[in-house]
Amino acid sequence: MLANHGLKIATSTCYTAKKRTPSARAVRDAKRKTQISRVHADNFGVYGVRKVWRQLQREGITVARCTVARLMRDLGLQGARRGRKIRTTVRDDGHERAADLLQRNFTASRPNERWVADFTYVATWSGIVYVAFVVDVFSRAIVGWSATTSKRAKLVLDALDMALWRRDRAGTPAGPGLVHHPDVGSQYTSFAFTAHLLEASIDASIGTVGDALDNALMESQDGLYKTDLIKPRRPWHGLADVELGTAEWVDWFNNQRLHSAIGDIPPHEYETNRYAEQQPQRAAGVNA
Repeated sequence: MLANHGLKIATSTCYTAKKRTPSARAVRDAKRKTQISRVHADNFGVYGVRKVWRQLQREGITVARCTVARLMRDLGLQGARRGRKIRTTVRDDGHERAADLLQRNFTASRPNERWVADFTYVATWSGIVYVAFVVDVFSRAIVGWSATTSKRAKLVLDALDMALWRRDRAGTPAGPGLVHHPDVGSQYTSFAFTAHLLEASIDASIGTVGDALDNALMESQDGLYKTDLIKPRRPWHGLADVELGTAEWVDWFNNQRLHSAIGDIPPHEYETNRYAEQQPQRAAGVNA
């Protein structure tokens, strides 16, 4: 082709170019691309440059963030982008509501101090599936969840029960003083749910009507769920399909997903570190 345009290239030059050993940078880039592709694929394909770079650092792989950005562009990889949140909860003015104990302060000094809750929906071939979550504010860990085809109070009760059961099973039970803060929905203000909180010695807290900022942390959590799992894997077939996918995602979220709000480590690791810090303090108190 070049010869047709009057450019003459010696045959020996072509052979030399083909036999030339790849540069050190090319070899290094090829290795990094394999590592970057693995990290991206292992994390639901949702990590952007920063999280891929952080995960490589956690694995002891030294690479500049700008290099990760360049190689991800070459590979055509990018992080997931969130869409708009669609509200599902509907208040019931006939139910008495608890006061807002959080006042938009989504921080906690320990696990099981503050839990936030909400539910969202997934459109499937078999109809709408509703999925409820309970999240620990301290670590952002998903401590409980449930899925069903009905958005009655049982949906959120099952999520709460799972949270209580999982904490008991892990040897870190939720005791008195725990605040449970959901959205302003009739499911969370129902008599059955309120009675369940009282029985478990949990303090109820609910934000003001029509203000998403009063449960902003949970709104963000629902957005991650949709962005990480629901949108990339649709279409969904039905309830069983959503339950299986959600279980897989929750396990990854708690044990692998890096969360910027807690120092770019997974929620379970963050809680484990917290309990490990408390052990020497307890031992010192016993020996004193």
